[in-house]
Amino acid sequence: MAAMDEHCRDCVRELGERFEHVHLWLDELQEEFGPMHRAFRHHTDGIEMVRSKWGDQAAKAAEIHIRRDCRGLIPTPEQLRDYWGVQVEEIEPLSD
Repeated sequence: MAAMDEHCRDCVRELGERFEHVHLWLDELQEEFGPMHRAFRHHTDGIEMVRSKWGDQAAKAAEIHIRRDCRGLIPTPEQLRDYWGVQVEEIEPLSD
């Protein structure tokens, strides 16, 4: 998995902006779920969630982030569920 600085550099290079808030949101559940955090937001639906929150450019930043973390691909939620072998809808992140 790429570090925050790598994600931000990728976006600066391709979009001219860091989009740190997008990267933070995509990786928000990492501490709680480890690598499985990707099953929640690192997919096509996650990109659309970013688009609805912050617009088209932010969605492009999400695509860049996800491609780096998922070996050049943007998986569907179903592909990630199959990969992790869990139904993420049944997992509730711990609340603060």
